[in-house]
Amino acid sequence: MLAAADAVFAELGPAASTEEVARRAGVSIGTVFRHFPTKDALIEAVVVGRLTTLAVEAEQLRDATDPDSAFLTFARRWIDLSASKHRFAVALAHSGADIGTIRSANPEVGRRVHEAVAALLTHAQRAGSIRQDLTAADVIAILAGASHAQEHIGPDPQQRAHLLSVTIDGLRPR
Repeated sequence: MLAAADAVFAELGPAASTEEVARRAGVSIGTVFRHFPTKDALIEAVVVGRLTTLAVEAEQLRDATDPDSAFLTFARRWIDLSASKHRFAVALAHSGADIGTIRSANPEVGRRVHEAVAALLTHAQRAGSIRQDLTAADVIAILAGASHAQEHIGPDPQQRAHLLSVTIDGLRPR
């Protein structure tokens, strides 16, 4: 159900119907509402799922033997996932849903993402591939900005790779 909801909301925004989510998931609308009593609860679960995916991926990469490659892999994944998440968040804000409530209802997932990014960053900094003056909050802000920029350059893989390269170059030691 969550995968179907993620796909529906990414494609159609949070205004999409729960009936469409149920149809794509191959379940009845009653099944959707048994698991998620409100549409906002379903939307929250999708947002938390995306953040959890990022945290898990960062955690899996943190002990890689090549910290630079691990950091680049994660940055690329963050930007790809977050670009669609940003479109979703903008649509969510326009729908009238309380994004602040969604964030505050799940502080654990935010903490987990922050800690996983911090571990990846520290590993890459120790290897000398990322600037020492950066914090996890800096990296998260930079990757969020790069994600937003992806929306403006479109789907061209060469342009996307170039943007990632420019972003990473800014994170490199001087």
